[in-house]
Amino acid sequence: MSTYTAIKGFKDILPDEAPLWRRIEDAARDVARRYDFQELRPPIAEKTEIFARGLGQATDIVEKEMYSFVDQGEERITLRPEATAGMVRAVLENNLMAGGRAVRVFCLGPMFRYERPQKGRQRQFHQLDVEVFGDPGPEVDAELLAWLTAFLTDLGLGDLSINLNSLGCPECRPAYRRELVEFFSRRRDRLCADCRRRLELNPLRIIDCKSENCRRLVDGAPKMLDRLCRECADHLAALQKLLTAMGLKFEINPRLVRGLDYYTRTAFEVLSNDLGAQSALAGGGRYDGLCRELGGDDIPGIGFALGLERLALLLKEKGAPAEAGPDFYLAVLHESALEAAFRLAESLRAEGRRVAADWRPGSLKSRMKRADKAGAARVVMLGEDEIRRREAIVRDMRTREQSSLDLKPFLA
Repeated sequence: MSTYTAIKGFKDILPDEAPLWRRIEDAARDVARRYDFQELRPPIAEKTEIFARGLGQATDIVEKEMYSFVDQGEERITLRPEATAGMVRAVLENNLMAGGRAVRVFCLGPMFRYERPQKGRQRQFHQLDVEVFGDPGPEVDAELLAWLTAFLTDLGLGDLSINLNSLGCPECRPAYRRELVEFFSRRRDRLCADCRRRLELNPLRIIDCKSENCRRLVDGAPKMLDRLCRECADHLAALQKLLTAMGLKFEINPRLVRGLDYYTRTAFEVLSNDLGAQSALAGGGRYDGLCRELGGDDIPGIGFALGLERLALLLKEKGAPAEAGPDFYLAVLHESALEAAFRLAESLRAEGRRVAADWRPGSLKSRMKRADKAGAARVVMLGEDEIRRREAIVRDMRTREQSSLDLKPFLA
């Protein structure tokens, strides 16, 4: 037992868990290749002001959850609580829009938030983040949703559905916001404490409050969908038409919001009913004002984020297939076989085979137990007799059939 333990909310990903994580990451990279997205790897730390401006001072993330510190150069630094702001900064700083074509990028990596650790949620957590910069059309919204559903389908999650909403734009949302503030101000005493604060700072977030009293009030509140300008209504209609053409199931959910002003038009979540209860796996939306908010040109953007811890948990509950064991396990039974075993192991590995071995000689019984526990496909028995005969015994662990292997090429 170690004297030291991991920091609360920071969890080891152990060797028996890592294959599932690799499977998720490999699936993400494969879908990215098919949809012509490139990987962007921004640093895990950024200047604090990037997140304060990008996420908004009034958000819980900025007010309560960020890991921030002052470095030795007296600069305020924050471990990234999400990836989008840093990706926007990277696109702007490195002038990735210079080619004139939309920038299509994804990021896989750790994020950090100080919140109560719970099942599937840690203070260091991992996300897949997928973004498109420079294309304002509904076509890229539809393509991004196809990307996301293809990724989840490739991992074996079925019965997917999309929740969709429109948040309007700077032309139609200000009037709606005023109407919403007026509606909830008349009912302020019936709002929860969080929503009374949101009423002043972030009134759209009242719409997705989980408090039962607030939810009842929201049922009678004005809806953004009824107040969209012509351009926003056309954008939403075109997106629905494209999703239908691709055979993607969706429903309009007027409770689905993003509370920051730079979010515009499309907001979405993808859910799975595969495990019996509907589970939101990913969410995103269009943020056409964020690049300008972070000091860049007026570049449209859209993206989504997906938590890998929760996804790994769901796949594990669903019964994700275990990783295959070694192709060969070398059972070294006598010191005289050690050099030949090393040469054989390196020869097999050069062919791309996965090889496990216990180099210290031991009994055949103990070595067979270890090979079975490792899930090895074949065991090569290398003892004193095998070296003398210049021939090893190979046992197929599934069929129990045995064959011979010529050891002459591996003997000095």
